[in-house]
Amino acid sequence: MTKLIKHDFPHAIREIEHLEIPLADGTRLAARIWLPEDADAQPVPAILEYLPYRKRDGTAVRDALTHPYFAGHGYACVRVDMRGNGESDGLMADEYLPLEQSDALEVIEWIAAQPWCDGNLGMMGISWGGFNSLQVAALRPEPLKAIITLCSTDDRYADDIHYKGGNLLNVNQGWASTMLSFSAGVPDPLLVGERWRELWKQRLEAMPLLAETWLSHPTRDDYWRHGSVCENYADIEAAVYCVGGWGDAYKNSVSRLMANLPGPKKAMVGPWIHKYPHFAIPNPAVGFLQEALRWWDYWLKGHDTGVMDEPLASFYLQDALPPKPMYCERPGVWARTEGWPSHQVETQLWSLSDDGLRSGQASLSVPHTVDSPLTAGVHQGEYCAIWFGPDLPADQRRDDAYALCFDSEPLKQTVSILGRPRLHLRLASSQDCGQLTVRLNDIAPDGQVAMITYGVRNLALSEDFAEHRPLTPGEPVDVALDLDMIGYRLPAGHRLRVSVSSANFPLVWPSRRRAALTLQPGSQTLELPTFIGEPVDCPFAPPESAAPADIEMLRKGMPKRTVCEDVASGIVTTTVENDLGAMRFRDHGLWVDQHCRESYTAHPEDPDATQVEMVWYYKAGRDEGEGRFAVSVESRYWFSGDADTFYIEAEQIAWEGSDEVHRQHWQTQVPRSAV
Repeated sequence: MTKLIKHDFPHAIREIEHLEIPLADGTRLAARIWLPEDADAQPVPAILEYLPYRKRDGTAVRDALTHPYFAGHGYACVRVDMRGNGESDGLMADEYLPLEQSDALEVIEWIAAQPWCDGNLGMMGISWGGFNSLQVAALRPEPLKAIITLCSTDDRYADDIHYKGGNLLNVNQGWASTMLSFSAGVPDPLLVGERWRELWKQRLEAMPLLAETWLSHPTRDDYWRHGSVCENYADIEAAVYCVGGWGDAYKNSVSRLMANLPGPKKAMVGPWIHKYPHFAIPNPAVGFLQEALRWWDYWLKGHDTGVMDEPLASFYLQDALPPKPMYCERPGVWARTEGWPSHQVETQLWSLSDDGLRSGQASLSVPHTVDSPLTAGVHQGEYCAIWFGPDLPADQRRDDAYALCFDSEPLKQTVSILGRPRLHLRLASSQDCGQLTVRLNDIAPDGQVAMITYGVRNLALSEDFAEHRPLTPGEPVDVALDLDMIGYRLPAGHRLRVSVSSANFPLVWPSRRRAALTLQPGSQTLELPTFIGEPVDCPFAPPESAAPADIEMLRKGMPKRTVCEDVASGIVTTTVENDLGAMRFRDHGLWVDQHCRESYTAHPEDPDATQVEMVWYYKAGRDEGEGRFAVSVESRYWFSGDADTFYIEAEQIAWEGSDEVHRQHWQTQVPRSAV
């Protein structure tokens, strides 16, 4: 299935719409390939993107913008679906397993041996693809010379969608339900023929309940250490370009990778959510593809593009704005540093005092207690903004009403924050457990409060999160809490706020028992990293891309987020609609419709009343011609818990046309420990 693509690029492009890559165990992985038309005669380097998200429809829109661009500039771009996904054979049991990585090594060797490849490879990806780019690079396949990892992490426990600061993230449940639906995606009959039913039913019948696995590892054990390249950064010899966004959940890994990778490296962090920077919001989007091309040309073709001669790290410093749950644009400036850490970043010392937040040394003279209701945190926003919905933090005044707040005087000059603010606190919990949230907020002169950054900590875990250590009620402990990395310009006239609370829902699952936290008399400090260099205009070109996919929008996605309070009981329910809409690909007729509803319910005093309910709807088909079909899948997920046990229930029903072809029900319990 080969076609020629017309673009105004240096090279004419040939697309191989569907090809199967054989593995040693007989499994065949489905690939889509874009390459210069004459690559068989004049071999070129290759760029691999390796994902579970279905090349036919799941990533087809972004693939169309990205891979033909590189192909038109002299690269073979290979987009591969992992086993058990899309049109690939086999089954997928979990994320980032050794089998996933060994399959990738075979794929790399296969690509390097093709007549159109000159033997040099790069690997690129966002999120899952960014994770496995790092993981595969750590295995050192000889052809792999460089990678670009976007919105990913070097530490699967510290910075993925399962746990944060040792707390159970509710996005852990959300991602489990999402993968339950995504993994039920159907192979396209137009590509695999009548095998599609067999492949689809095999996947449905072997569907894993991923939440059970993830909940069974509440501390940083060997399960999470596998695939965490922070275990030994020296394993990576390939050149690494780290890319992130302040609206994304994975920004902390950029600074760690820059500080610890021993080999060649660069970094870019913009204002964006969890998307590629050439089409991400908030704007300004940048010419990521041109920057990536400079990177590939340098490391894969040996061209001196100057990409390693300039400052190695570029960070966007966002200007203050009135708080909104999503921005179309975020004004600001760029800071460029020699790397990370940087001599252009200095630490300001602030102290929590009886009079608020004060510059320099001060102290608390009396204890300060916070006992937040378990419904506090509804305006925190999503852990990771993915779907272009209202997922960013809203005005923090309502959540701050349930917190201890320490406010500065109005600033006399602008402060450019760049890095990870650190709190040093001494506190005691009223229970043997405790949940700490600290938000660093910007108070505008009109009283609106915008969140700058935040951090959370499960106080009943050791500092390395590897061991459960119950607290002694009332006994003070010292806590060093790093907030998330951020670039932010706090203007003169605004005030800085440190907000301390003991609950944060629906971001994290509550502790076993509602626990009050008491800051002890004495020194309680904030170390605020500030950029002292000169900002620059945008160092990147305006965004370019290949032509967008030819799609027809059948139903526009309408993501939304609502909060409902039962005044009588105090129960608060946050409902999130992740509506991806419906679209048809005009070139091959496949249509896909996906939407999800998530409900998170909490009681202000009773942690056992916390509940999560989620449902994903997936439909796909082709209405006419060869490869005609229609399927639908409904995936439901329920989650609750008490002091000793987590309860998981799920159901998945699949139909071909109007005929039910599969139904599976899960009901299980996971002993609760550590969280």
